[in-house]
Amino acid sequence: MAKLFQQYKETVVPALMKQFSFGNLHQVPQISKITLNIGLGRVAKDPAFIETAESSLSAISGQKPVRNKAKKSIAGFKIRQGMVVGMSVTLRKARMYDFLDKLVSMTLPRVRDFRGIDKKYVDAHGNMSIGFKENAAFPEIRSDELERLHGLEVTITTTAHNKEEGLALFTALGFPFKE
Repeated sequence: MAKLFQQYKETVVPALMKQFSFGNLHQVPQISKITLNIGLGRVAKDPAFIETAESSLSAISGQKPVRNKAKKSIAGFKIRQGMVVGMSVTLRKARMYDFLDKLVSMTLPRVRDFRGIDKKYVDAHGNMSIGFKENAAFPEIRSDELERLHGLEVTITTTAHNKEEGLALFTALGFPFKE
């Protein structure tokens, strides 16, 4: 069982129940899924870059990404219907908590000029979206093997009902927020 999940059950749940005076264990917000997403943008026509992005996303997440294809042709962006325009991975349960633990303890401190996560990244429903400009911050990506850098987005979806509950959950899980 993941270390972060154990911490959630033993310390976070009782603390949040006391803080928000929940009467039921199931009212406590929890993380339901994590979605990792890469938009290919201008390099969508380069098959070598698509393979590189796919292999790096599978190394980061531990599972094979889904290729997202364009639903419509858009002439202004030179996109044709059925063309690969991005990739995404959805993590749940054990892999999700392993990824979260790695994100908080190893990846965020490796980001260049990192001073903490801004509280505006948590939306009104208690979900958080973080964008990374470089995939090199993740420990699975070796910088000497990198051909091209690409960014990725991490969206953490919770069962929180508002921003206050979401912030309390993320703070209790050890996310470093700016003061």
